[in-house]
Amino acid sequence: MIKLYSRGEVLFFSVLSAAIALAIAAGVSFLPRFFSSGSDGGDVNTAVVQDPRTHATLEVLSSLQRASLPVQVNMPELAAFTESERTNIAIYEQLNAGVVNITTETVAINWFLEPVPQAGSSGSGSIISDQGYVLTNYHVIRNANRIDITLASGEQFEGRVIGTDPENDLAVLRFDPPPGLNLRVIPFGSSANLRVGQKVLAIGNPFALERTLTVGIVSGLGRPIQTSPRHIIRNMIQTDASINPGNSGGPLLNAQGQMIGINTVIYSPTGGSVGIGFAVPVDTARRVVAEIIAHGSVRRGWIDATVVQIFPALVRHANLPVNSGFMVSRTRRNGLAERAGIRQGTQPVQHGRSVIYLGGDIITAVNGIQTNNLADLYSALENSRPGDIVRVDIVRAGQALSLNIPLADREEVLSR
Repeated sequence: MIKLYSRGEVLFFSVLSAAIALAIAAGVSFLPRFFSSGSDGGDVNTAVVQDPRTHATLEVLSSLQRASLPVQVNMPELAAFTESERTNIAIYEQLNAGVVNITTETVAINWFLEPVPQAGSSGSGSIISDQGYVLTNYHVIRNANRIDITLASGEQFEGRVIGTDPENDLAVLRFDPPPGLNLRVIPFGSSANLRVGQKVLAIGNPFALERTLTVGIVSGLGRPIQTSPRHIIRNMIQTDASINPGNSGGPLLNAQGQMIGINTVIYSPTGGSVGIGFAVPVDTARRVVAEIIAHGSVRRGWIDATVVQIFPALVRHANLPVNSGFMVSRTRRNGLAERAGIRQGTQPVQHGRSVIYLGGDIITAVNGIQTNNLADLYSALENSRPGDIVRVDIVRAGQALSLNIPLADREEVLSR
């Protein structure tokens, strides 16, 4: 039910529309039958596992990949095997030590309101620095009160969260290797020039079977996978290499022994592998891991305005010219969006307990990505930073226009 209000009546409402987009987006459904290849939990207890970051950022980043060595495939002891077998054996024998087993502990509250530790999730990770940095999936360590990292040698270390990027389901952990312990680093490759049919290898800990190798091909590229109502991970790598619960966070490797992806989710009617798995492209990890290490999170840009996802009742009431997109309810006075030409609404209406303003511009696409729902909007701005300029397609009074808009900091905009 939409009710018109006068300007004077609007002043009586204390809850404005800053959170409208999030509330409306609660109706956006998860994609069915997609499962993370590790157990799920809640949010990481960063107060417990936060890293003090004693190293300068540049020094830390310069150490990433420093200890990675090329995989030697043509070894004399492998002469009796086929070329494909030699590749598989050499990559496994030389890189499996760079894959770690990650187990977590969570805390539950019993009937007497006492905290009780209990087993959490398990997954895999790749050592990406000789200083003990590990790349894994965010969902592997989500809700963790304690994180244990087990090496191929059986040595176990307590890990701590350096930072996370839930939008790409990535996290960076760290443990403290003792002096003299040489870590095997999984070298970064590139996911830019992958081809369907290309050979890939996955190393991980499915069902707690440590350091399991599976082999397959790149089955598809550019797959968009929705992982939550807000988030779509675009350009995922699809593979038929067997991936199961426990493989999450482990590396997907090319035939040169380079990481090209981070194994993340599987498609399965039963929860087990049916040969359809997905990995986050390593180029995405390259882009965000430095910021995760430096700041603990990834700063992203956002349109400096309060927007409302269009819904059927709003279309009917306001006689909108489109059926999907985001209506600009309010802009910050003299803010980035307003100065770039975005127009806010002028006619206040009540929707539930909130007030929105009709008549503003309708955002239909950002940088060429259609923004039909909240996940689309997050996805369109996932690769942006505060200060970046994006092309925003809008509909104003029935006319299609495009504007170049500088972005504000998303956390600041959404916290207003």
